[in-house]
Amino acid sequence: MMTLLLSQAQTITAGAIEHAEREGMKPISVVVLDARGALKAAAAMDGTSLKRTDIARAKADGAVALGMGSRSLFKRAKDQAFFIAAATHAIGGSLMPVPGGVLIRDAAGALLGAVGISGCTSDNDEAAAMAGIGKAGLTGDPGQD
Repeated sequence: MMTLLLSQAQTITAGAIEHAEREGMKPISVVVLDARGALKAAAAMDGTSLKRTDIARAKADGAVALGMGSRSLFKRAKDQAFFIAAATHAIGGSLMPVPGGVLIRDAAGALLGAVGISGCTSDNDEAAAMAGIGKAGLTGDPGQD
């Protein structure tokens, strides 16, 4: 099984921030976790509000813990609110069921980790995550509506 390398996590972080700057997004925080949910890299653009990194971490934590991008968690929250509430409690409260938490997969589809981004709209956060993952030559899995 391939593991997420620090250099890949740093490329994802840099690529997401480059995307945010190029697109004129509000300042974002980026958190990259490995498949175990351990922190690999994190960064916050200048001007990011105080708790954005915590929200980004919760998007990534939820994606890794439940094995689905946070866009799918958002749909699940609308369809099965009690499940998301219970899952949030079960994983210690760190789950943010809105887009911006994207699973990282290798070419064979194996789970390498997740990136969580917060700071702009959820759709823009997700787009920045996908851009960063793509820059690292990996595949992003944001989930489905």
